[in-house]
Amino acid sequence: MSITQDEARKVAHLARIAVEEEHLPALAAELNNILHFMEQLNEVDVEGVEPMTGVTPMRLKRREDVVTDGGYPEKILANAPDAREGFFAVPKVVE
Repeated sequence: MSITQDEARKVAHLARIAVEEEHLPALAAELNNILHFMEQLNEVDVEGVEPMTGVTPMRLKRREDVVTDGGYPEKILANAPDAREGFFAVPKVVE
């Protein structure tokens, strides 16, 4: 697949990128290089390869799911600048 200058112009227009007329051949060449690289990637056999998020295997640190002491809203709300009826009170932002 090959990108022409007219197609490069259209891509630049759709991407809302101002490209001067003399730079269109270079843009078309860059887009062709990208498409060529994508074609190379499609040739790679990835059967049986798990998707990964990084190059080194990592596991998330986990902690025990235990019940904490909780149950003292009065102490927590003592830090609030404004608390009403057991809740944090905030100013109205939508009218």
